[in-house]
Amino acid sequence: MIIIIKLLLAHFLGDFALQPRSWVEQKEKRKAKSGKLYLHILIHGCIMMILLWDWSVWPMVLTLMLIHGVIDVLKLYAQKEKTKTSWFIIDQVLHLTSILAVWYIIYNPAIDLIYLFNKPMLWIYILAILIVSMVTGIMMQVFMHKWATHLEEGNGNSLKNAGKYIGILERLLVLTFIVIGRWEGVGFLLAAKSVFRFGDLKESKDRKLTEYILIGTLISFGIAIAVGLVLVQLQNIL
Repeated sequence: MIIIIKLLLAHFLGDFALQPRSWVEQKEKRKAKSGKLYLHILIHGCIMMILLWDWSVWPMVLTLMLIHGVIDVLKLYAQKEKTKTSWFIIDQVLHLTSILAVWYIIYNPAIDLIYLFNKPMLWIYILAILIVSMVTGIMMQVFMHKWATHLEEGNGNSLKNAGKYIGILERLLVLTFIVIGRWEGVGFLLAAKSVFRFGDLKESKDRKLTEYILIGTLISFGIAIAVGLVLVQLQNIL
């Protein structure tokens, strides 16, 4: 169990936390000719080796690196501007499926829930925190791309990356409240955000902006709540 958790952690670190937006843009522009593509694949391999800390697993790591590269190249050549959201989902499903498949083929674990969940929660918590902070933020950018293009550009008064960090903090707080069993904290946080946003929405008088903020808030809270519930269930099993 600990190996698959570390492999998933390595994937999310490499694909989200350690991949700048500039790399993504260069890959989309130059595709297989982009040096960032191969650097990205190499980083994935390095993260896996560091987390597993076992030289004997290099064949598995090399296999996952090659598969990751093939999937990324497929996405770069297949996706269009209108299909970026769909290909983002396909890309992540293929990555996660390949990781699970390679892990299963090499280790051939027994399909036993007791076996799968009898390890310490440390790596599961790390994975959950990474998902609700970095991964969800990037996923929301991709999912809400179409709506964002319909919004008029602001007057530049907003702080740079303020929305990104607000989202990370609110999801971490939601996750914390759920894990410690304080659901009222989630309600308080949602109410507080609504109060602060009310003035902006009232002044804007823009229905699209209101809908955009509401959709973003519900997606952000929904993912954080789902991850929190999974953690609680894992705690009960363990």
